[in-house]
Amino acid sequence: MQNSENFENSTSNEQTELPIESIKEMGALKAKSGIEVISIIGQIEGHFILNDQSKTTKYEHLLPALVSIEENPEVSGLLILINTVGGDVEAGLAIAELIASMSKPTVSIVLGGGHSIGVPLAVASDVSFIVPSATMTIHPVRTNGVIIGVPQSFNNFERMQKRITDFIISNSKISEKRFNQLLSNIGELVTDVGTTLDGKQAVEEGLIDKIGGLHDAITQLKELCGKNKGNDNQL
Repeated sequence: MQNSENFENSTSNEQTELPIESIKEMGALKAKSGIEVISIIGQIEGHFILNDQSKTTKYEHLLPALVSIEENPEVSGLLILINTVGGDVEAGLAIAELIASMSKPTVSIVLGGGHSIGVPLAVASDVSFIVPSATMTIHPVRTNGVIIGVPQSFNNFERMQKRITDFIISNSKISEKRFNQLLSNIGELVTDVGTTLDGKQAVEEGLIDKIGGLHDAITQLKELCGKNKGNDNQL
């Protein structure tokens, strides 16, 4: 009896600790309703490891996590919490492309900020939300380090920016002309080219779908999950 009780207690403790470890290591949590939650926070870490003082989202964690969510029959939908300053372009686009290509319903909510490569991450979901106090900064691609001053370098920047722009246009309601105007604005950011939008402006521009908080996002996701389940039943 004593051994049985010890086993039950240890199992209970493991079940209690697992969600906490999942949050700590992966920024992910599975809710009781079958909704999976992932967070994209800090800076998107790409092929190079950032310093220990930086809060990061590691793309090598999120990519397999998204595949697991897509393949898990117990997961009915995905909620994405976003508060990022941006980061590695290719890593950010890779995450965004996976989210956009998922068959399960997805809803994102921008909290605090969805800057730079955070913009395609925010619009990649089926429905996107932003809280009124959040901001989103749109600016051209930048790079650190040495740049060779030849036309090929600048052509590469243009192609990379085109990839980002095309993805955002395809996954939001903003027009390409208007997005490029915001992208090349020289009258707003003191040390950069671009535009910062607050929550209301992001919705008015067609970048984000709706103003709303956590309850709104979860309610929307449950509604999408219900519709998706209905379609599955028809098949």
